[in-house]
Amino acid sequence: MLIIVRINTFTLSYRIMNRFLIFLSVIAGLIIIVDLYSYKGFWLISQSWTEGARKLGRLLYWIPTAITLALFVTLALGFDYFMGNKMYGFMYFVTGFAFVFFLPKLFFAGFHAIEDIGHLLRLGGSFVAAKVKSEPVEHINRFQFLTQIGAGASMLVFGGLLYGVTRGKYAFRVIEQDVALRGLPDAFAGARIVHISDLHLGSFLDNYDEVQRAVDMINKLDADYIFFTGDMVNNYAAEAEPWVDIIGSIKARHGKYSIFGNHDYGDYAEWSNENDKKMNLQTLINIQKRMGFTLLRNESTYLEHDGQKIALVGMENWGSGFAKYGDLKKSLSGVKDSDFKILLSHDPSHWEKEVMGKKNIALTLAGHTHGMQFGVEIPSLNIKFSPARMRYKRWGGLYSEGDQNLYVNRGFGFLGFPGRVGIWPEITLLKLQHA
Repeated sequence: MLIIVRINTFTLSYRIMNRFLIFLSVIAGLIIIVDLYSYKGFWLISQSWTEGARKLGRLLYWIPTAITLALFVTLALGFDYFMGNKMYGFMYFVTGFAFVFFLPKLFFAGFHAIEDIGHLLRLGGSFVAAKVKSEPVEHINRFQFLTQIGAGASMLVFGGLLYGVTRGKYAFRVIEQDVALRGLPDAFAGARIVHISDLHLGSFLDNYDEVQRAVDMINKLDADYIFFTGDMVNNYAAEAEPWVDIIGSIKARHGKYSIFGNHDYGDYAEWSNENDKKMNLQTLINIQKRMGFTLLRNESTYLEHDGQKIALVGMENWGSGFAKYGDLKKSLSGVKDSDFKILLSHDPSHWEKEVMGKKNIALTLAGHTHGMQFGVEIPSLNIKFSPARMRYKRWGGLYSEGDQNLYVNRGFGFLGFPGRVGIWPEITLLKLQHA
């Protein structure tokens, strides 16, 4: 049996490693292609520079690429070691460095490509080839406007990304949202609910002061209830252990409630056997209890105030494209259809599939999307954009369909890209009101 377990573990490790190597190879190839094409644009706009400036420019252009590829090779060769020792700091450094130096070049390449396409359309393919060889540099400069604009824009992107990985991921904001609910019991009108989601505590490493500052912000909101909608960790329960006291110090007058997100089950980690995975989940259950959360796993409870009740329904993770541990029917067992209900469900796609127009649930709270950690939001100008929109129709904020409402928290922590740009970490204060 031991031999079989070791063989299965080796096979799993090999498969994960193989997929990771393929992924890194594809990304490395994309970086090289984009860099080579972007360099053509860089070469074009640098022709008017002095020789010394061009040499310095070439060094500054290619050194980050060389470092990125070296980091990828190191990560690939040491994958088992880094994963086994949970060295998130190094892995986040690699992804952060790659993002900060690659995305501006990709942005610049886009502008340069538009100019190239326009140039080709205007002059014709064969004519362009002849002109590029025969025309002096001064004539080429007349076709550099978009490339020059792209260079300036890429520097802005670089600055935004650099801020995102250094300070943006700690730029916690409080969003106050009034929610008008039909049928809300009178005793709960004016109730203050603080909604947090996607802590991903393993990503914060040892930045305790930054998280403590966010917890202090939460405690100043004078919450009646704290609702946490999943993803406390990235993979391992041990990631949450150092944070028990800090997260446990979050206060609410009438209780703190939580559910699991897709990352809490350990599905994305490598386990030597199924029992280790089960023990990891049990450890996380115990940690959440020590933090003061009442964890709801496909079950419900009643919130009572002045003799009136709200049914709080907590479902395990259920999401399109993700493991479906959630069971809404089981979660609602013992709850009357006429009861006023609030549902905690990690993935907003669940609301669209099983709740909207199907169940008598007034308010659903979700997270999961992180708002992709990239985007632009200017409420005063009604601007709200994130690439998350390509995957989730409802990715951040309040959405209403008839008498049903969904609030999607943009997330407290971060994952993958070690930063946030434009979509800042969110603490939500929901104020319940009569519709």
